[in-house]
Amino acid sequence: MQENIQQATAFLRDALGDHKARAAIILGSGFSDWISAAFIVQEISYAQIPGFSNTSVDGHPGRLYLLQIGSIQILALQGRFHFYEGHDMHAVALPIRVLRQLGILHLMLTNAAGGINTNYQTGDLMVIADHINFFGLNPLIGPNLEEYGTRFPDTSRLYHQGLRKEAIELAKEMNIVAHTGVYIYTVGPNFETPAEIRMMRLMGADAVGMSTVPEALVAHHMGITVFAISLIANPAAGTTEAILDHQDVLETLQSMQTKIQPFITQMMMQLAAM
Repeated sequence: MQENIQQATAFLRDALGDHKARAAIILGSGFSDWISAAFIVQEISYAQIPGFSNTSVDGHPGRLYLLQIGSIQILALQGRFHFYEGHDMHAVALPIRVLRQLGILHLMLTNAAGGINTNYQTGDLMVIADHINFFGLNPLIGPNLEEYGTRFPDTSRLYHQGLRKEAIELAKEMNIVAHTGVYIYTVGPNFETPAEIRMMRLMGADAVGMSTVPEALVAHHMGITVFAISLIANPAAGTTEAILDHQDVLETLQSMQTKIQPFITQMMMQLAAM
């Protein structure tokens, strides 16, 4: 793993040159179009980066961008790797390790999620306050990389509280319905069963998805500020009679882009200014 990190970092340092980005964003399912809100300084396909895998999921194009928003530079990863694609947890976490080596100190994570909380509606935003790692798979398993962080990191304050408050206030100003909630991570690729959703609700989960948590854990391990949001793309299994379909998820997200993109831009500018 360390060799992959070093190779990818060396390639990107050479390719990106003297970039000044200190904040980055991972664009999950349906969020890829946010790239159009910024000026593209440089675009690199994941296929060009040593150690990076190709993405195989609709809505995850697999490109890294150096972006300019006003006077601020940002790194953006258009698509992520998932455990259900056959990658191990270290491969899922690799881009985050590389981002830290490139000087990234603040990270925004985005995803599409199923609404478990019955007060949530499709199109609502959930600012992640905490998470539940439902299956316990963890990218920190294995030899600890001491140069990155401690063997036993505390995760009681993983998601930045100040940014969560700012996000809720900003969403209100932009007339976006936003909640603060708990995200539960499952490995997928199947959507959850109604019985699992009932159990997750009892556990205190508000939304469910198949990403984000491995990235958040690795970022936190290295001292990166973590801020994460879920866009509620569908009701979770069993909460309605609807049959869940990934294409429906993407269509829901696409319909929300005009409203969500300015929110993401403002939050990224706040991260970059920290």
